[in-house]
Amino acid sequence: MVAAPSMSVHPPVTVPAPVTAPGAATSPGAAGAADAERAVAERPPWPGRAVTSGGVTLHVRETPGSGDADAVYVHGLAGSATNWTDLAGLLAPRAAGLSVDLPGFGLSEPTAVADFGPDGMADALLCWLAGRDRPVHLVGNSLGGVIATTVAARRPELVRSLTLVSPAVPDRRPDPRRLSDPRMALAMVPLLGRGARRALAEEPLRARAERIVKVCFADPERGSARRLEELISEHEHRATLPWAGAATDGATRGLLGLWAGREIWRRMARVRVPSLVVWGEQDRIVSPRLAARTAATLPGARLLVLPRAGHVAQIERPAAVADAVAALWDTVPVGAGAGR
Repeated sequence: MVAAPSMSVHPPVTVPAPVTAPGAATSPGAAGAADAERAVAERPPWPGRAVTSGGVTLHVRETPGSGDADAVYVHGLAGSATNWTDLAGLLAPRAAGLSVDLPGFGLSEPTAVADFGPDGMADALLCWLAGRDRPVHLVGNSLGGVIATTVAARRPELVRSLTLVSPAVPDRRPDPRRLSDPRMALAMVPLLGRGARRALAEEPLRARAERIVKVCFADPERGSARRLEELISEHEHRATLPWAGAATDGATRGLLGLWAGREIWRRMARVRVPSLVVWGEQDRIVSPRLAARTAATLPGARLLVLPRAGHVAQIERPAAVADAVAALWDTVPVGAGAGR
């Protein structure tokens, strides 16, 4: 692994007054952040519908916003649009939120070509955004961060800013503790993994969901009971979909293929929009040691490393992430897109 440069070389993240949910108390500092997080923790997912744009249909959860901009949120490999319920709500005073289910995930059906690799899903999202013809603030977590980076590198005129939350950059540590279940590594082997795949498929959904929460969060207790139940419900529904296994396998294999080379880093170096990198200091899935390198590769990017946060800081520390994202957005001129 290449040693990461010192974090001090990056512009510090300066934040405006805490972004709070409607009706939340506005106490300053940490108290205000805690109040905001409590206010959003029990909110149900934002309503969703199928939205067709640029020839691509995605299921989208829409957060009404009072700002003059749109934000598009892109989930990770084991996630869906509901991963952004809290963050999109906190940022609603600044931007309407569009949390997408990637093709084959959440409530989105596969595209006609059924390409579940990161590049195939980036193509689908790019077409969907191009059809809207309105630059957006693009926010991605984990695999969604790789997809968002690809879109920003290829079509900067569609992107006003880029925020990456623990993006799935190459991390080749052979550590089974990074997986929600060590059997997942064996399950990826074409022939030898049949037994592991069968055992994983037969596992109770609640146990599977609880293991995912455990590996993704620094402290699973920070996730509300509502969010856990939502995750279990989504897993139960997803188990009924005929494309679910192919989507997960295709996305995983495609991401591992990108990790074999330097293409992700090359794409980041081509990004020319204002950028922010957020990383949980206790991320088990992608090492926080890669945070500084990621921010250094994105030209001019800001970096925020959050204590008491794991791989999904937007769920675990939504108020802190919202403040940092709002500070980035404040630097972007109204109506700006890199090509406009």
